[in-house]
Amino acid sequence: MPEIGSTSVRPRGTGKRLFAGRNSKSKNEVLEVRDQRKEEQFVPDEQKKKRILIAPDSFKGTMDAREICRILREAFLEVEPSLEICCLPMADGGEGTVDAFLNAFGGTQEHIRVHGPLFACREATFAILRDGTAVVEMAQAAGLTLVAETSRNPLYTSTYGVGELILTALDAGCRRILICVGGSATVDGGLGCLTALGIRFVNRQGEEVPPMGCGLGQVDHILTDGLEKRLRGMELIVLCDVDSPLHGAGGAALAFGRQKGADDGQIRALDAALRSFSEVVRRDTGCDLSTLAGAGAAGGLAGGLAALAGAKLSSGSEFLLREMGFDALAQRAALVVTGEGQLDSQSVRGKVVAGVARHAAQTPVIAVAGQVEGDRAWLAGALGLAGVYEANEARKPFAEVQKSCREDLYRAARRAARDFLQAQSGQS
Repeated sequence: MPEIGSTSVRPRGTGKRLFAGRNSKSKNEVLEVRDQRKEEQFVPDEQKKKRILIAPDSFKGTMDAREICRILREAFLEVEPSLEICCLPMADGGEGTVDAFLNAFGGTQEHIRVHGPLFACREATFAILRDGTAVVEMAQAAGLTLVAETSRNPLYTSTYGVGELILTALDAGCRRILICVGGSATVDGGLGCLTALGIRFVNRQGEEVPPMGCGLGQVDHILTDGLEKRLRGMELIVLCDVDSPLHGAGGAALAFGRQKGADDGQIRALDAALRSFSEVVRRDTGCDLSTLAGAGAAGGLAGGLAALAGAKLSSGSEFLLREMGFDALAQRAALVVTGEGQLDSQSVRGKVVAGVARHAAQTPVIAVAGQVEGDRAWLAGALGLAGVYEANEARKPFAEVQKSCREDLYRAARRAARDFLQAQSGQS
């Protein structure tokens, strides 16, 4: 295993002051939450009226969550400079989840070389938080963005590098590993990752199958004797950005195969292979992946790790919100502002906006989205939102959105701030 390189990441904030006004040193004001759960349990109404908690996901393809926090914060402070604002960049288990944990809890970023989705070696990073927890983003080793569009084919991509990241975290002494599984290029059921961790998958002739999507349907027997022994007795948690089943309608191949480069025939073949793999897993281990919600996340990596490495599956956004103690933070604010790139019917299923609204049940929550698809009133009701704002109201094509997204978001946030202050003055 290559030697780890380490880059220190300083925690944001001092642990003493969550909500900060215009004169705070950091324009972004992303603040640490580790020691805040028991502080300021009683907040006077007048002080609470000035507090805004900003907790958005990234807008995929345009802005990360930290930049969105900065823009929302500046817009609200322009409308009312006396506001006290706390920014918590969020993620749902997909891209940005490692950064969200580092921003909230502090830690170090580790750099290693692993095999990418097409087996070429590349540099990847993961985080070790201050309590020794490792946070691994599978997209660092098997992400869709690592494969050129002309080369995308989930029959021949692999999660092998994800297993190498897990082994490196074990080498660093981590006894708790969080695996964030969004943005994958793979539909290999975790074959690559589990092969790297020591499991052997063999066909009817006793030969090892290729550790990639095309190997799934060939698996006839699973040999677990070589599984990395250090995985026993430690905590392995997969943070899922979807609750998809392993196979069938809504599963890893039928729902996500096309965006990973598969054509109709390959999608059908991969779905059949996942079904066959699930039956072999049930026969050899007793674990029924066909009924496990989230097993299809990251092309079945989540299911494979659950069945064969003892991992637990969790909604990424729910896990992060619980770890942050988000409920208590929201109770101390007059308004919670969240958002994501596209707000639609899928937002109800485990995404950041839904999780934030659920954990801020006692505080009004609004969403500022890049784009809204569907009826706003229905979405607001389904998600428990007090308001929905859209940055791309003009429905510009994506090429234009990339140029104007920051200005559009700023304008939408100012509208939201004015509406909030007007509602507050009406209640006075």
